[in-house]
Amino acid sequence: MADENDIQAQPGAPAAVEGGEQTEGRGPGRGRGRGGDRNRGERGGRGRRDDRRGNRDEEQGEELIEKLVHINRVSKTVKGGKRFGFAALVVVGDGKGRAGFGHGKAREVPEAISKATASAKKAMVRVPLKEGRTLHHDGKGHFGAGKVTVRSAPAGTGIIAGGPMRAVFESLGVADVVTKSNGTSNPYNMIRATFEALGEQVSPKAVAQRRGKKVADLLRRGGASAEVAQADAEAIAE
Repeated sequence: MADENDIQAQPGAPAAVEGGEQTEGRGPGRGRGRGGDRNRGERGGRGRRDDRRGNRDEEQGEELIEKLVHINRVSKTVKGGKRFGFAALVVVGDGKGRAGFGHGKAREVPEAISKATASAKKAMVRVPLKEGRTLHHDGKGHFGAGKVTVRSAPAGTGIIAGGPMRAVFESLGVADVVTKSNGTSNPYNMIRATFEALGEQVSPKAVAQRRGKKVADLLRRGGASAEVAQADAEAIAE
């Protein structure tokens, strides 16, 4: 036993020295590698958790109305055959005068809808509403072969629209409107034409500011009395 201990303790023994060097080299190396990976993982994990927390705060602070307008199955021909996917068209709005639409493609339907929803949230626009329920004036929109006409309506009329246009006005928060669609029934062109018509909406307050006048002065030019024009001007929120 003494001879074996003496041999292992001898610095000239090649097996013991090489084994010791490998053990000492591996120990700190492993520690640094694991520690570095762990630190990088913690830093990356903190960043991802902060991003998710910020998204949740935004979603909690603003409740959005999501409307799935159309889902289309698409295919791509590759060397081995056909690869199928799905395309989704989604309209998003807050019900208070802001809305947008988005388009997304993916191999699965839920992922395509999530992509379209994220795209719609980034493209939201604000539309001025009269009394928070209808449009200020009539408008026309045109995109491709799609032509749409939108008209303001009195209280109690409801949403006279069909297909993709109804989804836009429901998410926008419009309660009374009359619409007409001519030309194509392609939902993509109808949605784009509808948003083009909504983009031309201008409130009397914006016109008065641009022209340097009062809202009551603009309303009186329609033949209304001063008292009625003043009451209507005070009722206009936007």
